[in-house]
Amino acid sequence: MQIILLIIGFVLLIKGADIFVDGASNVAYNFKIPTVIVGLTIVAFGTSAPEAAVSITSAFAGSNAISLGNVVGSNIFNILGVVGTSALLGTLTVDKVLIKRDFPFLVVSTIGLLIIAYLFGEISQICGIIFLIIIIAYVYYLVKKAREDKEAMNEQSEIKLTIPKAVIYIVIGIVGIIIGSDLVVNGASYIASVFGLSDVLIGLTIVAIGTSLPEFVTSITALKKGDNGIVVGNVLGSCIFNILFILGISSAIMPMPIAPEMVFDILLMTLVTIIGAWFTYTKSEVDKKEGLVLVILFLIYMAFVILRN
Repeated sequence: MQIILLIIGFVLLIKGADIFVDGASNVAYNFKIPTVIVGLTIVAFGTSAPEAAVSITSAFAGSNAISLGNVVGSNIFNILGVVGTSALLGTLTVDKVLIKRDFPFLVVSTIGLLIIAYLFGEISQICGIIFLIIIIAYVYYLVKKAREDKEAMNEQSEIKLTIPKAVIYIVIGIVGIIIGSDLVVNGASYIASVFGLSDVLIGLTIVAIGTSLPEFVTSITALKKGDNGIVVGNVLGSCIFNILFILGISSAIMPMPIAPEMVFDILLMTLVTIIGAWFTYTKSEVDKKEGLVLVILFLIYMAFVILRN
């Protein structure tokens, strides 16, 4: 029964995030907010909403191991699984702005998390608040830069929902995300206890991949529409939100202890992020060969995590 509820929870999370993004985007379009701002903020946060909901719920439930494992596993899956699979389906072009600005910011954020984990063995409430301040400043900077871009300001998307309908979508989406996250956390914790699995393993595998499905679906949809450049941007934004916003708000609620094995996983996440940045930096794209390398690395990592636990 708990497994069925876990699956229902994932469905509610994914569909809720999708509905939330539709509603929030159309509110923005109604107010003539540039699409680039919507993509950098609403879509990135919307696809990370399942991770946020699960992590915050885990923090209140005292299961911070699931919360941290969820973020680390999601970022590794995003770069190795989502980008890798997408590159296998078609070479991914990467905007030079992402290479010069956003990838370095993600790498620095990831290294910062690694240093905190190694030196202090926890993410304190103060660190959590600092993370939140940084993500707010980062989003403000992105919005400011986007508004200075005259081409972006002239670019508008088609309005598909009126403001009242869009608000209803937002409410329905949030409800779905909240209920879904509760079901996922309870279901994952139950499976961990029954099969003697650790919260870390559950967070790094089942929960991480499940909550990253919005990023995966968004990327595959973008590829089908020929917008392969969106894939890397979506993954980048989500990874940044995962570290700074999700870990920030979760640890601000309750200090987040970091188990020794998780320090190693954060190190692996850092290496994966650097590899992803290097692939894009060398040719401003991720080709099929590099995509295959990323997918193979993901399969090796999953096997390692499962055998270790």
